[in-house]
Amino acid sequence: MRKLTIILALFCSLIATAQRQAIDGVVWVVGENSILRSEVEEQALMAQYNGTTLDANANCLIAEQIAIQHLFLHQATLDSIVANEGQVSTRVNMQLNQYIAEIGSQEKLEEYFKKSLNEIREELFEVIKKQMIVQEVQQKIIGNNKTSPSEVRKFYENLKQDSIPTLPATVEVQVVRLDPHITESEKEAVKNRLRELAERVNKGNADFTMLARLYSEDEGTAKQGGELGFFGRGMMEPEFSNVAFDLQEPGKVSRVVETVYGYHIIQLVEKKGDRINCRHILMRPKISTDVKSSTLNRLDSIAFVIKNNNLTFEQAAAQFSTDKNTRLNGGLMSNPNTASARFEYQNLPSEIAREVYNMKKGEVSKPFAMIDSQLGKEVYVIVKVKDKLDAHKANLTDDYQVIKRYFEGIKSEEIIDNWVKNKIKETYIYISPELRDCKFKYSGWIK
Repeated sequence: MRKLTIILALFCSLIATAQRQAIDGVVWVVGENSILRSEVEEQALMAQYNGTTLDANANCLIAEQIAIQHLFLHQATLDSIVANEGQVSTRVNMQLNQYIAEIGSQEKLEEYFKKSLNEIREELFEVIKKQMIVQEVQQKIIGNNKTSPSEVRKFYENLKQDSIPTLPATVEVQVVRLDPHITESEKEAVKNRLRELAERVNKGNADFTMLARLYSEDEGTAKQGGELGFFGRGMMEPEFSNVAFDLQEPGKVSRVVETVYGYHIIQLVEKKGDRINCRHILMRPKISTDVKSSTLNRLDSIAFVIKNNNLTFEQAAAQFSTDKNTRLNGGLMSNPNTASARFEYQNLPSEIAREVYNMKKGEVSKPFAMIDSQLGKEVYVIVKVKDKLDAHKANLTDDYQVIKRYFEGIKSEEIIDNWVKNKIKETYIYISPELRDCKFKYSGWIK
C-alpha cells in the first residue's frame, strides 16, 4: 500500500490519455472537490507501467488515496498552508533528471509519456506541490512525536524475531571537496561569448532557439531551444528570476546573469499573470588541464597530511573544503532521505559509491573527479570511510536511530489514521454506485 501511494504521488497525471477512449464521470466527491474516473484510471495505468501488480480492488484503493489527499488539501486551505515554490522547483528538476537518467534521454522520456518536457515539468510541478502541502499538513497533525530511549528499547524488545528487519549494507562517508579555481579572464571569456550571442539575436541576425540548441550547456532544455516553460518567481534562482521578470518585450534578450549554475542570457517568450515562459542559454567557464591538475595535486597533498596524522580529516574539511553542506560537520555527508549519515551504496553519488565500496573503515581515498549533480559541474574530492556496516538484523547498538524512526513512524501512522477517520465523519462524501461495494481501508466513507 505504501509503495502504491508513493507511485501515485510521484506519477499522478503524467500518463497520456490519447491512447484510450474512456467515458469520464465523477466517481467520488469530497467536500467541494470531485474525483473523476479518468484520474483513477490514469493512476492505475501508471502504477502498472512502474511494475506494481494491481488486483481487482486496486481502483478502489487508488480512488480512496485520492480522496484522502483531498482531505489533507482541504485542511491546508483552512490552515493557510502553502508550498515553497522554489523547493518544489528543485524537487521537480531533480525528479526530471532522474527520469532522463533512467530512461536514457529526453526524447525517450517525451515518447514514453507522449508529452513534451515542458508539459511533464508543469504537471509534475503540481503533483509535487500538492504532495509537499500534504506532508506539511500531516506534520502539523502529528506534532512533536518524540520518543524516549526507554520507549524505543521496550518497542524493540517486544518485536517478534521474524518482525525484526534485515538492514542492507550501509556506509558513512566524509568528504573534502575543492572546486577548481576559475580565473577572471575565463569568466570574462564566457560572458563576452554570451553578449555576442545576445547581440546577434537582438539585431535580428540569429534565432535564439537555434543558438540554444548549438551552445547551451543546460542539457535539459538545450534540445528544445532553451525553453523553460511557465514558472513563478520563486521557482528559479533569485538572480535569474529578477532579470527574467524584468523583461517586458517578448523576443528581446537580457544581459548576462550569473547563478550558481554558471552564466545565462534569457529571452522572454510570454507572460501570463504572475508566471512567465522564457528561453535561456547556459554557459560555464572551461576548466583548463593545468587547473584540473593543480587542484588534484592540492587534494593529494591534503590527503598525505591526513594519512600522516598531521591533520585530522575533520580539520581538513573545515580548513579547505568548498562544500558548504559538509565542511562545518567534519565533512560528514548527510542522507536527505533518512536525515542520518548512513547511506546505502545506491543512494550515494555514483563516483563516491564506486570509490568507497572496496575501502576499509578509516581509509582515505586518492583524489578523484565527480560531477555535482545539482550544479552540473565537475568538482574534485577525497573521501574517508567513517563507518561501514554489512547487511544485518537490526539491533539497538548499531541501528538505534533506524529503530527509533520505525517506532515513531508507527505512532505517526496511528495519529494520521485517527485524524482521517474523524475528518471523514465531518466531511460531505458522495461515492458513485460503481465503488460502493469496494473494500476500503477506512470504513466510514459510505454513510
